[in-house]
Amino acid sequence: MPNRLAHETSPYLLQHADNPVDWWPWSEEAFEEARRRGVPVLLSVGYSSCHWCHVMAHESFEDPETAERLNAGFVSVKVDREERPDVDAVYMEAVQAATGQGGWPMTVFLTPDAEPFYFGTYFPPEPRHGMPSFRQVLEGVRQAWGERREEVAEVAGKIVRDLSEREISFGDAEAPGEQELSQALLGLTREYDPQRGGFGGAPKFPPSMVVEFLLRHHARTGAEGALQMAQDTCERMARGGIYDQLGGGFARYSVDRDWTVPHFEKMLYDNALLCRVYAHLWRATGSELARRVALETADFMVRELRTGEGGFASALDADSDDGTGKHVEGVYYVWTPEQLTEALGAEDARLAMHYFGVTEEGTFEQGASVLRLPQQDSVFDAEKIAGIRERLLRKRAERPAPGRDDKVVAAWNGLAIAALAETGAYFDRPDLVAAAVGAADLLVRLHLDEQARLSRTSKDGRAGANAGVLEDYADVAEGFLALASVTGEGVWLEFAGFLLDHVLVRFADPESGALYDTAADAERLIRRPQDPTDNAVPSGWTAAAGALLGYAAHTGSEPHRTAAEKALGVVKALGPRVPRFIGWGLAAAEALLDGPREVAVVAADVDDPAARTLLRTALLGAAPGAVVAYGTVGSEEFPLLADRTLRDGEPTAYVCRNFTCDAPTTDPERLRAALGD
Repeated sequence: MPNRLAHETSPYLLQHADNPVDWWPWSEEAFEEARRRGVPVLLSVGYSSCHWCHVMAHESFEDPETAERLNAGFVSVKVDREERPDVDAVYMEAVQAATGQGGWPMTVFLTPDAEPFYFGTYFPPEPRHGMPSFRQVLEGVRQAWGERREEVAEVAGKIVRDLSEREISFGDAEAPGEQELSQALLGLTREYDPQRGGFGGAPKFPPSMVVEFLLRHHARTGAEGALQMAQDTCERMARGGIYDQLGGGFARYSVDRDWTVPHFEKMLYDNALLCRVYAHLWRATGSELARRVALETADFMVRELRTGEGGFASALDADSDDGTGKHVEGVYYVWTPEQLTEALGAEDARLAMHYFGVTEEGTFEQGASVLRLPQQDSVFDAEKIAGIRERLLRKRAERPAPGRDDKVVAAWNGLAIAALAETGAYFDRPDLVAAAVGAADLLVRLHLDEQARLSRTSKDGRAGANAGVLEDYADVAEGFLALASVTGEGVWLEFAGFLLDHVLVRFADPESGALYDTAADAERLIRRPQDPTDNAVPSGWTAAAGALLGYAAHTGSEPHRTAAEKALGVVKALGPRVPRFIGWGLAAAEALLDGPREVAVVAADVDDPAARTLLRTALLGAAPGAVVAYGTVGSEEFPLLADRTLRDGEPTAYVCRNFTCDAPTTDPERLRAALGD
């Protein structure tokens, strides 16, 4: 019999709907049941493309004897961290504070008042590598709860008190200036891996937000070292196994320092962020590699992640069927020499092995290799390689494909909207802009209510019950602002304003300007989560700062500008100390120091080729955080277009910053120069 999770929309929760464990979704009813029975709560948090979540589910949650112990002694609650990032954040903070590390699956034991008292991540079915088995953990917790209840309550109360004292506030700290940004760049230089690109050691994650800062810093200051780190990191990733050399798109991270072997899950947010980064790298350098990767990643998102409703699915699993019914990580993507020979014939297989770095020993497991590009492309026949790539892609499509999490997450779709809109505009791909508009339409139609409050997720055209968090409001506003600039449709600026008004009223501390991850009227947890640092995605805090700044540049709104400056006070404090973990905030600070610049392009006819050339020139300007408004003379779509007139009857561009405007110009080259100072 299915358990209560059968009624949920989350693909992750639905994966557990047939477990013998009597799962509950996160709800007050679950904790009321624990109080009624006088038992603790097992909180298990994961997500659908999490490899070790699947492993623990198979080993423990599908095991009838383990399930019997859980059902007898606990109320078991399963949470999709992508649906409830607030629940995940609060208890992950407790796990990390108690154990010094974290990860998923996250396993936490709670009192019926939701206070945590015992923590862990993955537990094996048998004792292994110094870890107790999951059954041993259950027995230990059961005994402690039954025999030392007061001690457990005391521990839980202390943990909650300690967490409540961690609130982040920087008072009236100013936004960062040149000194802090220079210190942040120096800190990144110290952590940079000059041989392999990227920062730190294994595992290596794509530093998308940091690369965005480096590109903006170079654009504003001309610092060649910043550009070099960005360019080399992007090239190493694009040539490594973390990038899908056949189908495009990036895996979650590399398990080694060389970007060779990835953890094979593909996340929407990584690909949205990296698509935009590579498009911006092309804008800065004209790199053909950056252009190709940006477009291939955009095409991957549209081809493999777009849902029937027009939004974008969350992820593709790392695991897939190996053809025998067994789910194996990476099997969809890797190749042996024998498989290449079968697909291509002996001669072309030898060429493919050389080109893609496939070895007889293998670079992955069981003699298989992850495809890479270890050689320079110029030594190969481009037409021949294109044919080989196409044949291998067709052959790979015959394999059982990884599962897809069809859940549409508002924040990640906001990131995808921004990436697809800009990539489509840069490379004259109106189909990509149309895909961005389709996703934006879905968010407005399905995720926004009449008060412009966001739902966090939807699936199959049905909005989820979970309220949007700060990153949802900020990233969707960011996507709408990018779409407004690319399309010249002011309605997207209007929708961004609705969302950012919620940020000011419901997420910000009116005194200090500090931001919270959940709204003031959201469900109360043991603490109100608050984190300004980037993780896999930009923090809601710094994403909101960037969007508020862009909106203020468009509209001249002083409250939004002031809120952005207050929010960036955290970057002044953290940027010089931990620059790798606040890259989006550093990028927003670059925009603040540059103005940001405000560009208005007016024409008698928006379809005039000369006007479109000016618009494209404006969009390709690398000035950090520049905003662009486009429309006809007298248009009321954008405040920046007010009182703008044509010069000599020709389409005209105006560039302003800090209340000062350059002379209007009809010349694309002069506009380009005005955006490159």
